[in-house]
Amino acid sequence: MILACIAAWSTCEARDYVITDYGASADTSWLSTSALQLAIDDCARQGGGRVVVPAGGYKIGSIFLRSNVCLWLEPGATLYGSTNIKDYKPVKPDFLSLRTHVETIQLIYAEDAQNVSIDGYGTIDGRGISFKKQILDGSDEGIARPHLLRFVKCQNVSVRNVSLRNSACWMQHYLACDKVLIDGVKVFNRNNHNNDGLDLDGCHDAVVANCIIDSDDDGIVLKSTSPRLCENVIISNCIVSSHCNALKLGTESSGGFRNVSISNCIVKPSSDQSSRYFGLEHGISTISVEMVDGGVLENVIVNNITAQGTESPIFVRLGKRNRPYASDIPVTTTSVLRNVRLSNINVSEAGATGCSVSGVPGIPVKDIILSDIHITMKGGVSEKIALPADEKENGYPEATIWGTLPAKGFMVRHARNVKFRNVEITALNPDVRPDYVYDDAE
Repeated sequence: MILACIAAWSTCEARDYVITDYGASADTSWLSTSALQLAIDDCARQGGGRVVVPAGGYKIGSIFLRSNVCLWLEPGATLYGSTNIKDYKPVKPDFLSLRTHVETIQLIYAEDAQNVSIDGYGTIDGRGISFKKQILDGSDEGIARPHLLRFVKCQNVSVRNVSLRNSACWMQHYLACDKVLIDGVKVFNRNNHNNDGLDLDGCHDAVVANCIIDSDDDGIVLKSTSPRLCENVIISNCIVSSHCNALKLGTESSGGFRNVSISNCIVKPSSDQSSRYFGLEHGISTISVEMVDGGVLENVIVNNITAQGTESPIFVRLGKRNRPYASDIPVTTTSVLRNVRLSNINVSEAGATGCSVSGVPGIPVKDIILSDIHITMKGGVSEKIALPADEKENGYPEATIWGTLPAKGFMVRHARNVKFRNVEITALNPDVRPDYVYDDAE
């Protein structure tokens, strides 16, 4: 910890390179991309330091961070993304994954960089509403819509304290990075499709803490779009609002997830419902734990979560969608989901759908413990509901895929060694469904 603090201090306390000294102008009618990039490159050549963005608004296109560079935004400073797609430089990362088979654009990008950081109390605003959703080469994350931040194969990444707003696609994508710290970041991402708040993808040794995230799509998401597992991850002390899934592992799950701890988080509806591109006003799920593409999910702990208003609060799903991370590399392994602990979870104002813990025939989820959970839900179902005839083994995993479930608490299907301890389900309206329904479950 001492060494990490020294490294962070040395990165952000070395010489300052002020972007206005390189020709940047606090005038959003003027493009300051070249000036900012000159400051970054000069800083990197001199061994590192801070590239300082003074108070004011600056318009930029794509910039590329370098090793040992800290992009520092002073209070009152805002970097605005250009609304002209020609100001963004397409990049095809040198890393094979589901998310790198086409060129993408992003406002701030780093690849194979070390000791790279963004810090300060300023704002980065992508103005993403200006970019329309399109399908390019089978991907709706192609060159038509920029991510705000994208880091690929970087080490010692730190993003702290800044406000991130209005990306055209995912807000933050950290792909195959090691030693990642996301701390105290404020995210508002509700202006376009696929507006995730934060995506950790095949990252090792990552900490996400003290963040406030308000996103139209998924809030905080772990992904594995390559054989590289997302492992040794801590998420804590965050407040998340989402029209989709607040805290999620999946859906992309080629490698998998191992050694993940999520704790002390609050999930709540957004105070701003002026725009909604996806999902439900109050969110689809509080916690989704998904393994469907041939990887391994194990040793996941979720503890001390308070949630208000999600339709199907808890969704644990093992499937066999088996989507390949590259078109010429078929999935030959079987998904594994085991050793998951969900505890001290309190949910109010949940919808009527119910929760589920499920595998598929012949491939059960294993060793799941759910304890000290209280869910107050809408209820109001007046007729018994049969088990879903279509198990959607190969479908997209989402908590609402089967509609209203046969249990108002938990449908447990194709499962082994599942334990419920001190779990209470309260329906606000009369509901004929039982708290639990089991099928091929032990």
